[in-house]
Amino acid sequence: MPRPTCSRCQRPLSHCLCPLIPNLDSRTRLLILQHPSEVGHALNTARLAALGLRNAELRVGEVFDDLPQSLAQPGYRACLLFPGDEAVALSAYAPDEKPLLLVVPDGTWRKARKLLHLNPSLAALPRVSLGAVAPSRYRLRRAPEEGALSTIEAIVTALDMLEAPQGFEALLRPFDALIEGQIAAMGEEVFIRNHRR
Repeated sequence: MPRPTCSRCQRPLSHCLCPLIPNLDSRTRLLILQHPSEVGHALNTARLAALGLRNAELRVGEVFDDLPQSLAQPGYRACLLFPGDEAVALSAYAPDEKPLLLVVPDGTWRKARKLLHLNPSLAALPRVSLGAVAPSRYRLRRAPEEGALSTIEAIVTALDMLEAPQGFEALLRPFDALIEGQIAAMGEEVFIRNHRR
């Protein structure tokens, strides 16, 4: 019999994260496109980010037929948060600058590239990147490359850069609690043996 889960954060009721999820406003609009394989992931940080931001939308799928309409949000400039040679590093908004509609693919690098391949309007967007970032707090998974972050960490970093001095660190509270809970469940010895660098 499956354990009862919270309908909002989708965690077991005994480990509900809702009290830790903030309710933050942002100038930037977030459109998070989640690959279906990420939905059942134990951490599902994209969902946590969408729950904690008022101006965010999480959509699940591989092909988004109505994406051109979603990208044409009045008052926003759409761009894709994804590295590449042509990606421009994010910086703080100028006072009169139109805010971004920041599209964030959520999935492994392979799955994220597949989302771009299957959605030409997504691949055609101007790209932005984070530049140099602090190491990931995701201590349960080895980063595939230097500077790799979980989806929620990438979103917090992007918003901190764009909307300084406003900070979005509160979004990471449920993420940190999830990681601490998983480390506690596996035991310190197992964690040190398998995950300590």
